[in-house]
Amino acid sequence: MPMTNYQTNAYKETRVKTAGQGQIIVMLYDEAIKQIGYAVKLLDENSKELDKVNNAIMKARDIITELMVSLDMEQGGEFATRMFAVYQWFSEQLIQANLKKETQPLRQVKDMMSEIREAWNQIAGKTNVEGSDGRSGVNIAG
Repeated sequence: MPMTNYQTNAYKETRVKTAGQGQIIVMLYDEAIKQIGYAVKLLDENSKELDKVNNAIMKARDIITELMVSLDMEQGGEFATRMFAVYQWFSEQLIQANLKKETQPLRQVKDMMSEIREAWNQIAGKTNVEGSDGRSGVNIAG
């Protein structure tokens, strides 16, 4: 028996509420990668639905912005500073790709995000992302 839309949404909400900090970061990356992939697919198909391309890219950019603001610049030190610069670059590439409707920058961002996502996934699998002192350089709470 297939799940209803309500059941699917309830499952997703529960999954996010019960996820650890590292798992949430992985979920954010997963969704951004998915949205970029969708935009690439539409552009590769020469789709006339450019509004859908725009929406997918903007969703990915919103997620990147969320990742940027979640960085704890005080406790994250050099890691947080470097990740902020990476996220800024991602955002700029997405803007250019959206304006020009080019897939190359989208593919590059998607590939890089996939690599970083895998690193976060490994960290989340080994620990709860927080070190023994409770700091990770990322503040998902706010």
